[in-house]
Amino acid sequence: MSKSFKFTSFIIAVLMIAVIFSGCSKSNSTSTSSDTIKVGALFELTGSVATYGTSALNGAKLYIDEVNKNGGVLGKKIVLLKADNKSQSDESINQATKLIQQDKVIAILGPSTSTNTIAASSVAVQNHIPLITGFATAVSVTVDPNTNKVKNEIFRACFIDPYQGSVMAQFASEKLNAKTAVVYMDDKSDYSKGLAQSFKDQFEKLGGKVIDTEAYVAGDQDFKATLTKIKGLNPDVIFIPGYYQETGKIAKQARDMGINTPLLGGDGWDSPDLLKIAGASALNNVYYSNHFISTDPDPTVQDFIKKYKDAYGTEPDASAALVYDAAGMLVQAIKDANSTEPAKIIDALSKLKDFKGVTGTITINSEHNAVKSAVIIELKDGKQNLVEKVAAQ
Repeated sequence: MSKSFKFTSFIIAVLMIAVIFSGCSKSNSTSTSSDTIKVGALFELTGSVATYGTSALNGAKLYIDEVNKNGGVLGKKIVLLKADNKSQSDESINQATKLIQQDKVIAILGPSTSTNTIAASSVAVQNHIPLITGFATAVSVTVDPNTNKVKNEIFRACFIDPYQGSVMAQFASEKLNAKTAVVYMDDKSDYSKGLAQSFKDQFEKLGGKVIDTEAYVAGDQDFKATLTKIKGLNPDVIFIPGYYQETGKIAKQARDMGINTPLLGGDGWDSPDLLKIAGASALNNVYYSNHFISTDPDPTVQDFIKKYKDAYGTEPDASAALVYDAAGMLVQAIKDANSTEPAKIIDALSKLKDFKGVTGTITINSEHNAVKSAVIIELKDGKQNLVEKVAAQ
């Protein structure tokens, strides 16, 4: 074989390898040259908190549809790729991995709960893909508790547990004149434990006393034994920082037992299914912190409610509103970055300021939390009534 033939063969082989690796590189990286932008929608569409995920997906779709009808962003249409984590943390990891590595999304909206978001965040951080949760309020969603460092890729459209726990403690002390409280929490939930601690710290700082802390686990059905103990303690308020599946049952069983003490909670109480689970008569003298209330006369809120009702035939809850805002934050970041490159979107999100959302005006702080106002809602026969708006802190 001649030297020239060998050399020619070598050059051809090198070129073929280069083409192969070039193709692999393109298939394994996030594409920014396409005429579409792929965004993951990772939510709890089935499982124990499916109403959160369903509302969240509806909110995301509503915003993205509006953007696409108006020409998209940077001349590109957004394709929303939904994924169901089944309300489970391990499935949150699996679905986040699929969205990033197989579907090649440039960003993820969701999940809804803190535990599921923390799980998914590990994948987003490892792959340097921005993730914006609408509804996850635990501190450790955006700050790694092992290092106390901010997770560069993780953001949220909601306030955090220390804020809403403090808001509810102050409300209990100053508005309800409570001197004693019992905390009844889900001790397997990052969300519930965080709220419980912040409520206790602020309530006792204001001169109150948490006289007992009791625990349940998500999925429990019978709360009567613990409620009997709490009834005997006769606290001024009972703080139940959990999700609607359990808090609805607790409220019903408490009222059936003659416990008429004010029941307090966080945004996990907000769900259309709460009324179905507890019944209207059990949902009196109930107060909880939230991000949004549909009776707010703000034109931005009312316009959103009309559009949501037109699209889905039902009234939106806070989960829908928050993820509508999360989608808006993402689109604004893409515009501000003038790019669909994840790193540039992350940088733009970290600098987001005074974004006008349905749930308030949002500024992202140094820990990637949304600085914004809260609302306190009172339930009367299961119907929401605005008690007060609490300014951003």
